[in-house]
Amino acid sequence: MEKSLFDHSTVFRFRERVEYSPEGIVSKRVIDRAVGTVTLFAFDKGQRLSTHSAPYDAMVQVIEGEAEIVISDRPFHLGSGEAIIMPAGIPHAVNATERFKMILTMIKG
Repeated sequence: MEKSLFDHSTVFRFRERVEYSPEGIVSKRVIDRAVGTVTLFAFDKGQRLSTHSAPYDAMVQVIEGEAEIVISDRPFHLGSGEAIIMPAGIPHAVNATERFKMILTMIKG
């Protein structure tokens, strides 16, 4: 099934399309295709995605705030405008050192 949460041919700002939830994580699927997904996230401070791995490379782009991305037990600190690629099959985690928003792009193949 191919679907998009966002309207085609419409200008938008990612940061304005997802709101924070107290003590929570909010996600919105931007694009969902058989070949990959783009998902928008908002993390409240202290929230995290525990260590896991994925069968495909995934790119995190921080669009607001700061986060810690841990790849194979190595922490990386990212701020607004920075990105990192998490390799397929390698354990990784996401920690909200403060409130932050990110775009997660996963390409399957």
